[in-house]
Amino acid sequence: MKFIVKKDQHQTITISKSGEYVVELAGKGAEATIEGRFETKDQEKLDVQLVIHHRAAHTLANTTLKAVANDQSQVVLKGKIMIDEGCPQTNSFLTERVLLLSDQAKAETMPDLEILSDDVKCSHAASISNLDEEQVFYLTSRGISRPRAEKLIVEGFFR
Repeated sequence: MKFIVKKDQHQTITISKSGEYVVELAGKGAEATIEGRFETKDQEKLDVQLVIHHRAAHTLANTTLKAVANDQSQVVLKGKIMIDEGCPQTNSFLTERVLLLSDQAKAETMPDLEILSDDVKCSHAASISNLDEEQVFYLTSRGISRPRAEKLIVEGFFR
């Protein structure tokens, strides 16, 4: 699926399922907020491939992809920021985070940058982590059941 953000436009783009996505910032002053929130279970496989392509100067993109993997599910998040030549004053940020709720769940995160212009601010971050047992213990020691504690931690992760 392709999204084109034109001159001086701001778009909020929500990704909700597997697929290949391209967000093209095609005009000066274009801005995009890209969000993805995913939860997998059983033996589901989530595969999101996202390209944020800055084709004009003075563009901005903030991207956050978060996933929670249960059971034997698999999560793959591949995000790439591309900034063409002649696109100064471009800002682009990509974050990919996965929380594993099972020892059998698997995840891969692969953020990537391709910058062909000067005078840009660009970064990427990725993390894959397990449920923090200290957080679970804290909540259960206050009378909250383990399933409810896990649900609260997941809600906090998504926020």
